[in-house]
Amino acid sequence: MWDVLIKNTLLFDGRGEAPHICDVAVRDGLIAAIIDRDAADYDESESSAREVVDGRGRWLMPGLLDIHTHFDLEVELDPRLPEAVRHGTTTVVMSNCSLGLAFGAQRENDQNPIVDCFARVENVPKSVLQKVVDRVDWEDPAGYYRHLDQLPLGPNVVPMIPHSMLRIEAMGLKDSISRNPTAAELRRMTELLEDGMRVGYAGFSTDALPFHYLANQPNTRRKIPGQYGSYRELRILTDVVRRHDRVWQATPPKDNPLAVLRNFLLTSGRLFGSTLKITAVAAMDLVTNRSIIQLVVLLTRLLNSKFLRGKFVLQALPAAFKVWGEGAITPLAEEIPVLRELNETELEDRAGRKSVMESPGYRKRFRKMWYTGLKGFGLHRIKRWLGREDIALTRRLKDMVVQSCPVAEWAGEDLQSVYERMLADGGRSAAEREVFAELRPLVKDDADFIFELLRKFDTDLYWHTVTANANPEIVRELIMHPQLLPGFNDSGAHLTNMAFYDGNLRSLRLAREIGADRGDELAAVARMVSRLTREPAELFGLTDVGSINIGARADLVLIDPDRLARYDGEAGIEVRYREEFEYNQLVNRSDGVVPCVIIGGIMVWKDDEITPELGAVQAGRALRAGAKAPSAAPIKV
Repeated sequence: MWDVLIKNTLLFDGRGEAPHICDVAVRDGLIAAIIDRDAADYDESESSAREVVDGRGRWLMPGLLDIHTHFDLEVELDPRLPEAVRHGTTTVVMSNCSLGLAFGAQRENDQNPIVDCFARVENVPKSVLQKVVDRVDWEDPAGYYRHLDQLPLGPNVVPMIPHSMLRIEAMGLKDSISRNPTAAELRRMTELLEDGMRVGYAGFSTDALPFHYLANQPNTRRKIPGQYGSYRELRILTDVVRRHDRVWQATPPKDNPLAVLRNFLLTSGRLFGSTLKITAVAAMDLVTNRSIIQLVVLLTRLLNSKFLRGKFVLQALPAAFKVWGEGAITPLAEEIPVLRELNETELEDRAGRKSVMESPGYRKRFRKMWYTGLKGFGLHRIKRWLGREDIALTRRLKDMVVQSCPVAEWAGEDLQSVYERMLADGGRSAAEREVFAELRPLVKDDADFIFELLRKFDTDLYWHTVTANANPEIVRELIMHPQLLPGFNDSGAHLTNMAFYDGNLRSLRLAREIGADRGDELAAVARMVSRLTREPAELFGLTDVGSINIGARADLVLIDPDRLARYDGEAGIEVRYREEFEYNQLVNRSDGVVPCVIIGGIMVWKDDEITPELGAVQAGRALRAGAKAPSAAPIKV
């Protein structure tokens, strides 16, 4: 008697091979049998179970991996991670971008590093972060694993050692953002990283994006600690990762191409004796700089060449990079100094932002920022003509679409249309006419218009824009590129700014479309399944997930291919209030696409509903890199 039997399903085993019709049985949390329905000795009467799932016309595959998340936070408040589970994600890699909880709360005196580091970089409200901090009761990487081992996890979780927190642990927060480590402090960092690798951490994460700032006074104009690590420091620390054959997750110093090349050359087995596995963000086609994607793909080929012998994997987002903003509170603002001043205020401090905007000279600086490259002649204008701008925000009203606003009629409309209606003395309602009457005396041009909207509505102006991956054809190329991996979903962060929890489903849908166009639909899907399961599992050294083997953990996902073909990820985005956060969250809804999800042999999602077992029992595990799978038995019996 099996616990669960999925009958008559088309099995994609994670290896990229052609799928076949079979029954898959689960017992005691493991895959107990894979029964080929075409075998001569197949006996329907022997296929009995406590729960039978009809897989006819559906695809069965290993549980999907999300390799770039910040679920370190949510897993403390809701270990079920329901926004991952509902889309078929059964394993999440956490602690990316140098931020995580491996060293506990690290509070000292009035310093609160978790809140300070996460709030602006990952756009998580301080009230939510403080909930997490108050639950922390461990102090070191081994203690963090013991803690995770006790949680009633939904998906499996894979933590990394985060560089910013490692620096804080060895140096203290104040010194970690003001100087290089002493020899003793660097030695301490190395020892702590060694300890983490021995405990089973899958890798080490760093961050070099130049617009990631701290959130608490007096540090709001200082970057997160990992930003201050020298190349020598990186070299020494990544040598530890290299020796253990773990992964270095990195973000590049994007404004310094030579530093990007120097850092990522660390992958080279030829130059450094053995290959260092690196996964980096992100392979995206920027609207304002189309040359970057060509350069990063070229860099990937160079690093992975036979000459350099690297293992360098860029993460590709399988969607348009749509980012939401609550007034000026958006990750896009951090890249622009004049907007960054508004982000330095507390989220709830509307008066503080208004004071900044009304301070002497601010409007002038705002206008200069808005029109840089748009007016006059000079280097910035040339860069804009050539499509080589340095910032992601296009500064075009037509690219800014209102999600919600006190003027209800603006929802779904771009701000250029609203602006032109104001110039034409229009007004579709009393509310709109009232706002236009107030703004007209203050507005001479589009820069004034957006300035006054931000000043008047503040965070009540909820809008979105696409800054990358606007061309679907390029997205299709990137998501199937053999040297890239689907990822960079940023799940668990940017609570009201991004929604890519369904990134794996979007990848599967794109693969199916591409395969259908060239006449090999199932082969393309099989290839994508491998890219979402076995390949990332191998990259991170996770031996018990990513493929379907007899004796392996039963992490399984059933997909309805017809519903997948009709799925529109953009249409499924909505705002939901999360009781666990006491805050809103931008989420995706893919109802009908994933009929069921099994993690550790436990049915956690079925018929578009969370099952009672999710959160009541421990389905997922805190995975260790290099842990052995229970079995490597053949695929068929």
